[in-house]
Amino acid sequence: MKLGEKIRYLREIEGSLRGLDRAMTQQELVRAIRQEMDTAVSQSYLSQIESGARPHLTNTTRLLLARFFKVHPGYLVDDPEGYHAELLSEARMHARADEDKLDLWLISGAERFRRDPELRRALLAAAQHNDTRRCLLLLAAILETPSLADRLLEVLRPELAPRRKHAAERNSIERRSAARNGDRTVPTRNTREDSLNRKERR
Repeated sequence: MKLGEKIRYLREIEGSLRGLDRAMTQQELVRAIRQEMDTAVSQSYLSQIESGARPHLTNTTRLLLARFFKVHPGYLVDDPEGYHAELLSEARMHARADEDKLDLWLISGAERFRRDPELRRALLAAAQHNDTRRCLLLLAAILETPSLADRLLEVLRPELAPRRKHAAERNSIERRSAARNGDRTVPTRNTREDSLNRKERR
């Protein structure tokens, strides 16, 4: 991926994280950097970088953009020809797995799952967190605790919770409602039909 493509992609991520549902424009990026970083970069400079007219960032601007987008400064260069992140060996990945590298890995993963907006958003949210490593360790702890993930889904994302759990909850609610009304059993379709048949025989 070329440097210009990376900047455009980071603008898209930032726009999504800020609730714009679109990429930040270059002008919005310039304004946000000025307000949040107490320094400035010109829109014309960004335009030249994204178009490829300027092939490299100055070191000062690279550090500035890296701090703003919360990525490692080493990300803001052209990838070598033939480079593929997935070809890095596990040992090399482990050696480089500090917080910034972990964020880059998640951002790269989000790029590969662009067709799954919810998964992409989840990966980006983890990458943007101040302590990404702790987030992933927390996720592991949740998944290793029996039924905890399902219970959390029921509270935070009920639409993703297992259907059988919802059915059990509905039955429980019906039983409590029946108990309050003085009934010991919950009427079902079969019991209602049996009652009608008895009335007809009478």
